[in-house]
Amino acid sequence: MNELTFITDESVSGERIDTYISLNTELTRSAVQRLIENGNVTVNEKIPMKNYKLRKGDRLSVTIPKPEEPEAVPEKIPLRIEYEDDDLLVVNKPKGMVVHPAAGNYSGTLVNALLYYCKDSLSGINGVLRPGIVHRIDKDTSGLLIVAKNDFSHNLLAEQIREHSFTRKYQAVVYGNFRDDEGTVDAPIGRHPTDRKKMTVTEKNSRNAVTHYKVIGRYNGFTHLELTLETGRTHQIRVHMSHIGHPVAGDSVYGPKKVITSLRGQCLHAYYISFVHPRTGRTITISSELPDYFIEFLDSLS
Repeated sequence: MNELTFITDESVSGERIDTYISLNTELTRSAVQRLIENGNVTVNEKIPMKNYKLRKGDRLSVTIPKPEEPEAVPEKIPLRIEYEDDDLLVVNKPKGMVVHPAAGNYSGTLVNALLYYCKDSLSGINGVLRPGIVHRIDKDTSGLLIVAKNDFSHNLLAEQIREHSFTRKYQAVVYGNFRDDEGTVDAPIGRHPTDRKKMTVTEKNSRNAVTHYKVIGRYNGFTHLELTLETGRTHQIRVHMSHIGHPVAGDSVYGPKKVITSLRGQCLHAYYISFVHPRTGRTITISSELPDYFIEFLDSLS
């Protein structure tokens, strides 16, 4: 159980209770409404209506039950493995595949496939829904992902990511043309203040985020970029590119309203990783070819 308490002031007087709680937590309005229906929200020790309008001095208590965590099950799903040894493997994840089970996606994920392929040989640091997962990429981003087979490897790989010694490079096609051939976006990223599913560049409740970019090719209205992550924030490349006026092509969240539907998601591919092997100390460098959807889009711009 997680319990939160709020005391309202006059600045929120008249605001709906579900709106207020969703803006001040990670919860959506519909999730708040379910909590109210289940008696997990009180105002001045009384259960309110879902449309209750706040008053100055209201004392809100929100009890968030601990979610029941279902166990991921093995599924025979093909994997494209670029590297494997006794400690880790590197998978080339296709566009459209979710990395680990979550609400609405408890099957067909990379973790379901890994559980079938690796059986019990996955680190347990991230729990039953994210075994072996050291870092993630978005559902509609394709590319390389490292998976730890044991806790020893997981800890040392995660430490490299924290210390920025784990190199991750992406390729993307973004809107617009760049004046310079390379540059850096250094802008902190945090949760969007009104849309809890989005991230944004903000100074409030944020973490530093740095993305380096280099122009690979220029097209009419678009630019092909190589992007190197210095940090690894949620949606970092997509947020940073949108922030500087060059959203990733096909991005329905951070891009223009008129989405390039043929891409079926953002034109973003994690094509290169380099890290120190946690057991041998050797530098492992792996790169992958651009997937078909990416090449076909570039061809359409030529």
